[in-house]
Amino acid sequence: MLTQTAVRTDTMRAIPPSRVAAQACGVFGGATEAQSLSQTMLLMGAMMSYPRNTEIFGEDEPADYVYRVISGSVRTYKIMSDGRRQIDAFYLLGDIFGMQFDDEYPLSAEAMNDAKVLVVKRSSFNALAGRDMSIAQEIFALTSRELRRMQKRMLLLIKSAQERVASFLLEMAERVPSSNAIELPMSRQDIADYLGLTIETVSRTLTALETAAAIELPTSRRVVLRNRSALTRLSA
Repeated sequence: MLTQTAVRTDTMRAIPPSRVAAQACGVFGGATEAQSLSQTMLLMGAMMSYPRNTEIFGEDEPADYVYRVISGSVRTYKIMSDGRRQIDAFYLLGDIFGMQFDDEYPLSAEAMNDAKVLVVKRSSFNALAGRDMSIAQEIFALTSRELRRMQKRMLLLIKSAQERVASFLLEMAERVPSSNAIELPMSRQDIADYLGLTIETVSRTLTALETAAAIELPTSRRVVLRNRSALTRLSA
């Protein structure tokens, strides 16, 4: 994809390292290892900007790079044989994505909104882990969390619509733990494609949760969790 490569190069912008480090550090619990990984990736990588809905990498492309979200958000997805889109994951501020054991990406990645992403050569990323034990341990922890996420997602898809939506809201609340108010970066269609539901079912379920006083919906993207205990019971 030579055209895409050219566009990506043109959108690369220099950002003061201090600003990037302040945004990216501490996302994984503020541990020293996470800060070290963030700083080292910053030195190794290139900052690139992706406008909303721009592809970052495509399915079956060579998995030559590892990415970290500096601002905005990213979704990974697969287009099924019947044309349906299945979203696999959402990556938010500080999240690392594109870590693969295989030589090709099994999914596509796309900016959900205007995003800045740190791009690091996969070979350099692997060499870094080989040189620094503390960073290797942090990368291992990231890989373990990603595997747990995949396992939880497999269980999620066998639940009822209400259980899926409640679980999703709790997942997002855990990832943005500042308050009970969540600003969702994804659309209702994104949520539907992530949960394996129709957009109508997602909207109907959110309305039902609001009627039951479990949540409040000030806007289509803002959700206030009014009763976490109720959501926890519904997600079980």
